[in-house]
Amino acid sequence: MSEFAGFPAGKTRFTPIPDLFFGMLIAQIDSLAEMRLILFMFWAVNRMKGYPRYLTRDELAGESTLMTALAGGEDMQPEAASSILDGALAAAVAHRILIKLSMCENEQVTDYYMINTAQGRKAAAEVRRGELILESSGFVHETHIRSSKVDIFDLYQQNIGLVTPLIIDQLQEAQDTYPVDWIVDAFRIAVESNARNWRYISSILSRWQTHGKDDGSPRGARSHKRIPSRR
Repeated sequence: MSEFAGFPAGKTRFTPIPDLFFGMLIAQIDSLAEMRLILFMFWAVNRMKGYPRYLTRDELAGESTLMTALAGGEDMQPEAASSILDGALAAAVAHRILIKLSMCENEQVTDYYMINTAQGRKAAAEVRRGELILESSGFVHETHIRSSKVDIFDLYQQNIGLVTPLIIDQLQEAQDTYPVDWIVDAFRIAVESNARNWRYISSILSRWQTHGKDDGSPRGARSHKRIPSRR
C-alpha cells in the first residue's frame, strides 16, 4: 500500500456526519470493525441519489475497500472477513446506528441496512407498512413515479436570469446530484421568499441532502447511479 501524502490542496469533496455521532456514539463503539463500517456507510449513502438510501449485506460484502479495511489489511480468508462484517453490522444495529430490514422473496432473504436518520426511519416504516417496495437485491431505482423532465437551465432563466458561463458547471452538478422534485421546490421557495439567486437555492438543496427534505421525507425518483467504485 502506497504511503498517504496528505489531503490535496484546492476543492475536495466532504462527507457530512452528524455531530451527535462524535458527542455520544463514538464512546459506545468499542469495535474498530464497527467504526470502519459506519464511516463507510456514511460515505456511501452520502453519494447516493434520491430516496430511499440503503445498502444490502451482499453489496457491502462486495465492496473490496470496506472488506480490506475490516480485515485490517491482512490476507484473510473470505469466510473470516465475512464473519467480521456480520459482527460489525450486528453491533451497529444493536447501537441503533443502522436499521436492518430483512426481506424474503422466493425463499431468498435479503438484508437491507439504512442509517438511523429521519429519512432512514421513514423509509423503514413505509416498507413495514407495505407502502414502499424494495428490490430483492441491488439499489432501488424506481420506488416513486418519476417526475416529468425539467431542465434546470430553463428554471434558472425563467426565475433568475441569463445563464452565465460561471454558473453553468454549478447548475449541471446540481442537476446530476438532486432529484427533479427537489430542484423545482427549491426554485419555488426562492421565488416565494423573494430570494432569486443561485446561492440561496443551492443552500436549500444542500441542507435537504444533509438533513432530509422538509420533515425528513425527500421526494423524487432515486437515481440509477451507484456509489463510485474504488476498486
